[in-house]
Amino acid sequence: WILNYDIMARFRRRTCIILLLFILFICSIMMALKTLRPDRAGFGDPFGLGLLPELQQRIVLLDNKQNSLNRIQGDTVTRVSNLHSIAVNTMKASMPPVNKLEEELSSPNYNFHIFYYSWFGNPQFDGKYIHWNHPLLPHWDPKIANNYPKGRHNPPEDIGANFYPELGSYSSKDPSVIEAHMKQMRSASTGVIVLSWYPPGMADENGEPTDDLVPVILDYAHKYNLKVTFHIEPYKDRDDRSMYHNVKYIIDKYGGHPAFYRHKTSTGRFLPMFYVYDSYVTIPEIWANLLTASGSQTIRNTPYDALFIALLVEERHKHDIHRSGFDGMYTYFATNGFSYGSSHHNWASLKAFCDSNNLMFIPSVGPGYIDTSIRPWNNHNTRNRVNGKYYETAFSAALLVRPEIISITSFNEWHEGTQIEKAVPKRTGQVVYLDYKPHKPNVYLELTQKWSEKYRKEQEQWLM
Repeated sequence: WILNYDIMARFRRRTCIILLLFILFICSIMMALKTLRPDRAGFGDPFGLGLLPELQQRIVLLDNKQNSLNRIQGDTVTRVSNLHSIAVNTMKASMPPVNKLEEELSSPNYNFHIFYYSWFGNPQFDGKYIHWNHPLLPHWDPKIANNYPKGRHNPPEDIGANFYPELGSYSSKDPSVIEAHMKQMRSASTGVIVLSWYPPGMADENGEPTDDLVPVILDYAHKYNLKVTFHIEPYKDRDDRSMYHNVKYIIDKYGGHPAFYRHKTSTGRFLPMFYVYDSYVTIPEIWANLLTASGSQTIRNTPYDALFIALLVEERHKHDIHRSGFDGMYTYFATNGFSYGSSHHNWASLKAFCDSNNLMFIPSVGPGYIDTSIRPWNNHNTRNRVNGKYYETAFSAALLVRPEIISITSFNEWHEGTQIEKAVPKRTGQVVYLDYKPHKPNVYLELTQKWSEKYRKEQEQWLM
């Protein structure tokens, strides 16, 4: 029995020694691994948090504080670069430097123009929600209007859109949002941002003035090698005189910025370009005062000459556009069949008319259309995205007419459901938002990039 006890004691000691050695071995491995951890790693590392919109907005707010401090100093281009470096140093984020971004992102296609809206606001940046709280618009027939709800949306859970942005109910003034948008548009291989614009102090009926934001948008666009042109909205009392002054204002104030878009014409001139929304509201005689060489307010052959692109809705508008002195036409609406101009099967005849009258034809393609969040009675104009097939059909129709420029409706017109900006699934107590499933939030950016490359290849064949 004594012999057995001695054997057991030695066995216990040996077990304890082995266990102690094993623990020391594990500790030494842990210490070694710790020394291999990257400096930026730690609790709250922002990698991956962008997948959650709520967390992403918190990061955006922190990033914006640093961006705002830096914007006070430096020249225009240096200021944007400094914003980037300060954000990296303070947040210890994994965002690559600009030259690396250039390598990773698709090259911009300056023949792909995309409509962009900077009218959104939230309490953090604007003191209140703007546009996300859009009212429900009544039908013009009171009998029909009585069958639908009234009131306005109540963000952030309830917004005036059928889809929900990955960035949440953002502010267009948030520098981090602007940068995220530029990166998305660049990743989609678009090249020209068509910025919705009202004159200083003016806005649409649901918004606030946004002209003060133009310099910031130009700065960030330049960082991503994008260009900016202007989508002149139908502001109050828009006529030949006010348009002359507003075009002069835009060119004088923004024309010297490296991101200001100029289009090379067939004569070799580089001219600014202006899209004119709802141009048909003004009679051709008024436009001719501004846009023809003999007009009383002519802008032709002056330092403010430019290319002016009119909106074509009805077929008869093509003759009015020609008489007015416009340089081209675009179709804007993303609803195939909604208007003459937005119907794909009419694009060939419109392109032929433009070719024979020395006009540019710019078809507008879109991923779909749904605006029942603000016009609940407008179901008949909804166009289902069909998991991207609707968008690709529109691109295919546009390429058939070999246009010099294709416009995209839109990057972020959320009210009308034409956006290609990243959207995420969301369900609230009252609303189930549409989403891009089974695809990822960036599917429409990827499709745009795919067709941008296809356009480039086909354009090479057209020019041969």
